[in-house]
Amino acid sequence: MSDKILVIGGGFAGLTAACEAAEMGYDVAIVEREDYLGGRVAQLNKYFPKLCPPTCGLEINFKRVRTNPKITFYTRSQVESVSGGAGDYTVKVKVNPKFTTPQCMNCKPGEEAATTEMPNSFNFGMDTRKGIYLPHPMAYPNQCVMDASVAQSDEGKTIAEAMPDGHVDLSQASETIDLNVGAIIVATGWDPYDATKMDNLCFGRYENIITNMMMERMASPSGPTEGKILRPSDNEPPKTIGFVQCAGSRDENHLSYCSYICCMATLKQITYVREQYPDAQVYVFYIDIRSPGRKYENFYSKVKADDKVKFIKGKVAEVQEGSSNNIVLVAEDTIGGGKVQQEVELAVLATGMQPTGAKVQIPGIQYDADGFVIPQEGIIPCGCAKRPIDVVSSAQSATAAALKAVQTIVRRAG
Repeated sequence: MSDKILVIGGGFAGLTAACEAAEMGYDVAIVEREDYLGGRVAQLNKYFPKLCPPTCGLEINFKRVRTNPKITFYTRSQVESVSGGAGDYTVKVKVNPKFTTPQCMNCKPGEEAATTEMPNSFNFGMDTRKGIYLPHPMAYPNQCVMDASVAQSDEGKTIAEAMPDGHVDLSQASETIDLNVGAIIVATGWDPYDATKMDNLCFGRYENIITNMMMERMASPSGPTEGKILRPSDNEPPKTIGFVQCAGSRDENHLSYCSYICCMATLKQITYVREQYPDAQVYVFYIDIRSPGRKYENFYSKVKADDKVKFIKGKVAEVQEGSSNNIVLVAEDTIGGGKVQQEVELAVLATGMQPTGAKVQIPGIQYDADGFVIPQEGIIPCGCAKRPIDVVSSAQSATAAALKAVQTIVRRAG
């Protein structure tokens, strides 16, 4: 029997679960697919309920991880399989090379020597990065990493020669390790639903259509536009913005469920727009506005009272190209009546939240038809691996998952 706990996923929920379990005296291992801990929250400009930047929540958990010797973490890694049962699981983990060492915290010389430009996935492809890079300004661990395709080329050798001695190690290779754990917390998080699958919304066809997560990066001071919300086609401030709700959610052809966060995310992003551009006109096309709880409902009421924000109850059925690269949103106004064709300079799709399990499933873990993790004895999902929820609810879910994991180990040991 093992009294060690594995947390799959190092986002906000995974970090919270790991810290809670470790602070109860249990050894914890975190396995994270990205090069950094923090998950989707690290990509946000601000998050509810306090509308504070990611640093105000993540830094606390990073400190808890950094100062607790009972927590071990593996980044750029993935769980390949789970076998055994509650109290005695064997978990195979593939640890991929970063081609750098922990002392590599500044890769400017390598970036200057590098020639290959590639899409920056952290900013959803809105800018580019070099083959050696720091994932983002507040990345933890604070370690530069190298792209595998570059490391295995002549350019990798050029970068290594430009970097200080001991910072780059091109001899690193993938390795598979076995972990023996008594309980597994699955906090694999979510991915934005692929907007290109919704042909009628024309994402990727017209330049001035972005997703809600692209808006977050655009509004962030560390983002591709240094915090300025701009039209991609000409980098000009938009005078009119249209938000398209339920882009892929509550749709039998895409995500059948409500993604929970989309309405509040849009209301939050409206405040970004209104702060930067007091004269901008905002249009919101929605099916229903879901703002659960008194605090969220009050926030909705405040945004709705803004005379520069117009809510149109109608699902966007079609998108057309307007004049000067503008976007025309076509919908049926179910309250006012009649067909609406609203031209805007920038359109934002509130794409749904899809669990990571919809794309990548770990052998030994059970999933439902949508990709959410099904609880089993000793395998406890939390956060958005369990259901669509916001950051606060993810933390609560993670704390509960840590307690269940501990209970599993105690019962098995007894």
